[in-house]
Amino acid sequence: MTVRVNGKVVTPSGVIRQGCVEVRGGRISAVAEYPAVRDGHWVVPGFVDMHTHGGGGHTFTTGDADQARAAAAFHLRHGTTSLLASLVSAPFDLMRSATTAFAPLVSDGVLAGIHFEGPYLSAARCGAQNPEFLRDPSTDELDELIKLGDGSVRMVTLAPERPGALEAIGVLTRHGVVAAVGHTDATYEQTVAAVAAGANVGTHLFNGMRPVHHREPGPVVALLTAPNVVCELVADGVHLHQGTLTFATGTAGPERCALITDAMAAAGMPDGEYELGGQAVTVTDGEARLARDGAIAGSTLTMDAALRNAVAAGVPVPDAVRMVSTTPALAIGLGAEVGALQPGLRADLVVLDDDLRVVRVMRGGDWIE
Repeated sequence: MTVRVNGKVVTPSGVIRQGCVEVRGGRISAVAEYPAVRDGHWVVPGFVDMHTHGGGGHTFTTGDADQARAAAAFHLRHGTTSLLASLVSAPFDLMRSATTAFAPLVSDGVLAGIHFEGPYLSAARCGAQNPEFLRDPSTDELDELIKLGDGSVRMVTLAPERPGALEAIGVLTRHGVVAAVGHTDATYEQTVAAVAAGANVGTHLFNGMRPVHHREPGPVVALLTAPNVVCELVADGVHLHQGTLTFATGTAGPERCALITDAMAAAGMPDGEYELGGQAVTVTDGEARLARDGAIAGSTLTMDAALRNAVAAGVPVPDAVRMVSTTPALAIGLGAEVGALQPGLRADLVVLDDDLRVVRVMRGGDWIE
């Protein structure tokens, strides 16, 4: 059966104002102009969230498969058709058990992979990461996790100034795992060395990083100016000022900036008390902060809201769509399967109204009800 979705179709080359996406057998079979359309809804590729810790009252950080399924289902309703399950710094036993629990979900397509944000991070820039679990990178640990995951471990965030970090980046890149720089007090030179070793993602740029100084540009400038690095940006109005968001986008371009949620379990839930990596989190007016010191503790963001916020900040719709779909898909090695409205790719798409709010979501050719 062939399904046709009509509207203002956003493709990698621009917007087809009177367009149609044709779907057959779970794949996009054609994308073309369709003159019969008159200013319909926006039709955009399914969102790809490469950094999220949970949502809808459910978390990825405990390594519980049922929680992971529920969190992924919550984000799917907000248009996220592919996501990495992000864990936070934890003992190695939890990292192993989470890998074992999540690998079948990756095989089943519920998750696009696993992201370990830590524990190889800077104590000085740990943010909401639990300092009790921080340690130097271990190639033995990484080798074991990669083998155990059998392709499900897709990204690891580490601080390049920690002893053994460059060797760890080498292990990750040799196995096709994305090495990301984050929660770091590295100098500019140390960050450049990490990029030269194979790191190609900046984890939530600006946040959890040594700030820019005119005599020590630090990791932010090194990552923004590296032509092969994709920079994550949290467009929730808390992590970044709108001016910072548009500055980064203007500097690196939408092809190197990926919007993420960095969401925790409280996304889509009422204000109140929550938990992240064994630490108490208080959510007030949708803003998540550690109870002990007020550090930002992830977000309550969804990808559709991130898209709206970026557009409200001045990012053109086609660029913002690239930042929530195409760029993150390419960054984590999924670009041949998802992330754009192109023939041959999986039929993941989101229909948005003129206020960029979700009307309908399709994943693999099936509408999500």
